[in-house]
Amino acid sequence: MSQLVLGLLGGWWLGWPGAVGGVVLGGALALGVDIWRARRFLSWVASADAAASVPVLGGSWGEAAYRTARALRAGQQQVQLSTQRLNDFLAAIQASPNGVLLLDPDGRIEWCNDIAAEHFGIDPRRDLLQHVGNLVREPAFTAYYASKNHERDVKLIGRRSSPGHPVKLSVQLHAYGDGHQLMLSRDVTALAQADAMRRDFVANVSHEIRTPLTVLAGFVETLQSLPLTEDERARYLDMMAAQSARMQTLVNDLLLLSRLEGSPPPGLNEVVDLRALMAQCEAEARGLSNLLHPADERPQQLEVAEAPPFELTGAANELRSAVSNLMNNAVRYTPGGGVIDVHWQRLPDGGARLCVTDSGPGIAPQHLPRLGERFYRVDRSRSRESGGTGLGLAITKHVAQRHGGELQVTSQLGQGSTFALAFPAARVRSMAPPEPDIE
Repeated sequence: MSQLVLGLLGGWWLGWPGAVGGVVLGGALALGVDIWRARRFLSWVASADAAASVPVLGGSWGEAAYRTARALRAGQQQVQLSTQRLNDFLAAIQASPNGVLLLDPDGRIEWCNDIAAEHFGIDPRRDLLQHVGNLVREPAFTAYYASKNHERDVKLIGRRSSPGHPVKLSVQLHAYGDGHQLMLSRDVTALAQADAMRRDFVANVSHEIRTPLTVLAGFVETLQSLPLTEDERARYLDMMAAQSARMQTLVNDLLLLSRLEGSPPPGLNEVVDLRALMAQCEAEARGLSNLLHPADERPQQLEVAEAPPFELTGAANELRSAVSNLMNNAVRYTPGGGVIDVHWQRLPDGGARLCVTDSGPGIAPQHLPRLGERFYRVDRSRSRESGGTGLGLAITKHVAQRHGGELQVTSQLGQGSTFALAFPAARVRSMAPPEPDIE
C-alpha cells in the first residue's frame, strides 16, 4: 500500500520517473518495517517470558506473535499440570509405608523415598546415580539381583538392625519401562516375629500337652499290666488325676487367652468391686502360700493393703484373673520367709496402678522384654514344679491391654521384682463418700 501511495504522489509531482522512484522508496520502507517486525518477533520468542508480554507488531507478524503466545501459554499450562501430577505422584510414594527405589537399566539409583533411604542407609542426594549393589552389600541381595529371577522377594537384615531391636526387610525388584526396575522394600519384622511366635506356640503347646499325656499313658500301662496293691493303685490314680488336672488347666488357659484375643475390649459401664476382687485374690494367694510353705516351716509374709478409695470399670472376671496371676506368681517364686506386698496407687494423671512386689530371686535383664509371651518361662523346671502353665503373664498382659493399660515389670537379681498393672484415668472412678447415719 505504501509503495502505491508513494508512486502516485511521485507521478503527480515529477511524472513517470517520480512514480518509479516512489514505488522503490515505498518498497524499501515496507521492507525495513517488515525486517524490524521480524527482529522484534525473534527477540520476543527468544525471551524467557514470551507468553507473558506479547509485542504489538501489526500485520502478519502481529498475527504470528498472537498465535505463538497462545501456543506457549497452552504449553506452559500443560507443563505445570504435568509437573503437579509428578509432584503428587512423588508425594504419594513418599507417604507410602514401603521403601521405593527407581533404578535405571544399569542398576543406578535415579530416585528413592525416605523409607527406602532409612531401610538401606542411603542419602537420597549424595547417593543419586550410585549403583544399588554398592550400597546394598548383603550377599543374599547380590545373588538375588544377579539371578535376574525376581518373581519372589528376598529377606534382608535392615541397616538399623541391632540385637535388642532386630529389623527384617522384604525386598523385591519389578521391571518396568525400557530396562528400568522398581525396587520395593517392606519392614516385615513384626510379621517375622509373629511367625516365630506362632511356631513357638505350636511347639510349646505340643510339648506341654505331650508331657502329661506321656505320664498318663505310662500309668495306664502300669495299671493294665502289673499286679498292684490297693495303696499302689490309689497312688498311681492320684498321679494320673494330677496330670489330668494339669492338662485341664492348660486347656482352660488357652481358651481364655483365645477369647481375650478375639473379643472386643470391655466397655466403661461395668463397675468392678475392687474390695470383693482383692479379697478373693488374697484368699487364693494365702491358700497357695500355706500349701507351698506350711506354718511349721518358714511362712511367707503376704501384706495386702486395704481396698483403694476408687473403682475401676471393665470386665470383673478378666481383672480378677490378671490380679490373681500376679499374686500367685509372687507366691510361687518367693522363698519361705519372704515378703510379698500388694497395694494400689493413684497416678498423677488420674490413672491407677496395682503393684505386687516380692522379695524373690529377681529376674535377669535379658528376660524382661519377653515376659508376657505365651509359654515363656525364666525358670522352666521351677515353673512346672509349682504348677504354672506359662500362660499366666500372657493372660495378664492381654487383660491390661484390653483395658487400655499395660503390664509393667521392674526387677533386679537378688532383690526381688515388682509386677504392676497400670490403668488409664478413663477406667478410674472416685467413690462417693458414704452418707452419714441419721439417728
